[in-house]
Amino acid sequence: MRRDKPSGSIPATVVYGRGRYVLDDQVGFLLRVAMQRHTALFTKRMIESLTQTQFAALAKLLEDGPCSQNQLGRRIYLDAATIKGVVDRLAARGFVSVVSDPKDRRRRAVALTERGREVTQAAQLVAAEITAATLEPLSDDDRAAIVRLLRKLA
Repeated sequence: MRRDKPSGSIPATVVYGRGRYVLDDQVGFLLRVAMQRHTALFTKRMIESLTQTQFAALAKLLEDGPCSQNQLGRRIYLDAATIKGVVDRLAARGFVSVVSDPKDRRRRAVALTERGREVTQAAQLVAAEITAATLEPLSDDDRAAIVRLLRKLA
């Protein structure tokens, strides 16, 4: 059964455009395109060939300090298998150390190494430039608004 207008409070123009579904007006499509643009900037500019997930892990460790691998994964919204791979790759590069948690040997505690701290601090400066480049087409008010709205969606 075809519906002439969407249910709920979504404006008809967003869902159906001018009487039809218009991909270019869809939030998921627009988020993906914006993310592709941001990812291209990130990949081109980030130091040490860090991926977005590797950088997130390092930044969160610098922000919060050492924690279990599972806690780190939860804090940056990664599943257990994905965070294990990220941590293993960061450890292989000497950016983090992974030791058994003295309170529970089944848990792995992850901490920045001195090299990891230095790389993370330098990477954060680059990340701020990447954020500025991502948001460059927007006014200051729009920049604040998009961050506020994305926090609501997240």
